[in-house]
Amino acid sequence: MGESVGASAGAHIRTEGEAGARGPGGGRWLVPVLAFGGISVAVMQTLIVPVVAQLPTLLDTSTSNASWVITSTLLSGAVATPIMGRLGDLYGKRRIVLLSLGLMVLGSLICAFTSALVPMVAGRAVQGFAMGAIPLGISIMRDELPPERLGSAMAFMSSSLGVGGALGMPLAAWIAQYTDWHVLFFGAAGIGVVAMVLVFLLVPESPLRTPGRFDVLGTLGLTAGLVTLLLPISKGGDWGWGSPAVLGLWGASALIFLAWGLLELRIKDPLVDLRTSVRRQVLLTNLASIMVGLAFYALTLVLPQILQLPAATGYGLGQSMVVSGLCVAPMGVAMMLVSSLSARLSQARGPKVSLMTGLVILAASYLLGTVLLSAVWQTVLLSVLIGVGIGIAYSAMPALILGAVDPSESGAANGLNTLMRSIGTSTSSAVVGVVLARMSSPLGAARVPNLDGFRTAFLIASGAALLGLLIASFLPSSATKRAPGAAAHGDLSDPHLVQRGGPSADDESHRAAVPR
Repeated sequence: MGESVGASAGAHIRTEGEAGARGPGGGRWLVPVLAFGGISVAVMQTLIVPVVAQLPTLLDTSTSNASWVITSTLLSGAVATPIMGRLGDLYGKRRIVLLSLGLMVLGSLICAFTSALVPMVAGRAVQGFAMGAIPLGISIMRDELPPERLGSAMAFMSSSLGVGGALGMPLAAWIAQYTDWHVLFFGAAGIGVVAMVLVFLLVPESPLRTPGRFDVLGTLGLTAGLVTLLLPISKGGDWGWGSPAVLGLWGASALIFLAWGLLELRIKDPLVDLRTSVRRQVLLTNLASIMVGLAFYALTLVLPQILQLPAATGYGLGQSMVVSGLCVAPMGVAMMLVSSLSARLSQARGPKVSLMTGLVILAASYLLGTVLLSAVWQTVLLSVLIGVGIGIAYSAMPALILGAVDPSESGAANGLNTLMRSIGTSTSSAVVGVVLARMSSPLGAARVPNLDGFRTAFLIASGAALLGLLIASFLPSSATKRAPGAAAHGDLSDPHLVQRGGPSADDESHRAAVPR
């Protein structure tokens, strides 16, 4: 390990001249361009939501088969985030951002020109690889921005996933309701092309690279482990949670991850540095990220349904698909607006306090939501409150992660954190889906979730936020005291930090004590 740390430090030494030598992207356009890229990825991920119920008819297939249009993106996105992060560390972050966005455009065009199931699933899987652009964007900001700008920039970029999803839903609903549904994918391709052009023109390539080789065997192992873990989570409701397929895949996942972990600990240039990943600050932040992701997704599963259910149920609000999307959109606006507030809170009190504050707001909002489901204005208020909590919590995570890893590991570490959020949202989809299916009432020839089911889903989300709060409370005190700019970037005025390339003496002594 000492050898690789030395090489890494040598590769990441910044001189004062280099720190100031920024191209046009290092100025006013870097943050909005990268954030636009993140928002475009989020729009791609959620654009299919308004037509989920119509997919079996649109693709002339069964409901179970049509669900693969969602599952394929989930799986490929989960696999892509740590892999793209590592590729960015090795071969250039801007280059891999462009690759991620290019795959999104390719996948969107595949979907736009087909109405058959197999090409649609393949196109959505290709689209999922764009998820790597968000953690890579945060890593580029770390490399390019001065410490005083970094905190707010990372907060805004981190919230882009929720912003794009929330703002994209009403637009996607309008397109799906009034035009041909293929326009959704043509639109995603167009946004992706614009994002690629802006990144190419206005974002400089970082001079920081990690020496080493790409871990192909580790990539295959991680891919197999994630697929066998997440596939039964997303399909368990269809297959049966106690079915041999589900239990067998989970057993296989445990064995694969065990073998993969032993491999990663033994090789010189692992895909994921597990010694860094189990460091207290990184591990606890990632565990809290799972809880935030679990809580976040409950809102997007519950509110559209209760808004669109007919008033004849006694609790449905009878709104159109477009109105439903507009009621959820304020969540994205709130996330965007609080990102700068979160950055200031992290600067003053530390990102640990920001994360805990967001989780408190999130837990309280979901508890309040159990009694705020009887009017459209109440759903809008709930969207805003939960957006505030999610925005503050999401914005604190990059500072916590980057405050505990070397610049040589920033892309992979951010990718792993994004993966943890994806695991949370996947689990939320499965758990809430089971709750709403079990707690349902007849409506004509069909069964629909009842009010108790929606309230139970909110209670689960609140419980997840409280568990995340408990986890975050055990973060080291240094995470509270360290400002996000210094934590994520290093104080360039401190020659020891510059030469080391890492954020704290404790971290360096920890690495030196653990031989690879």
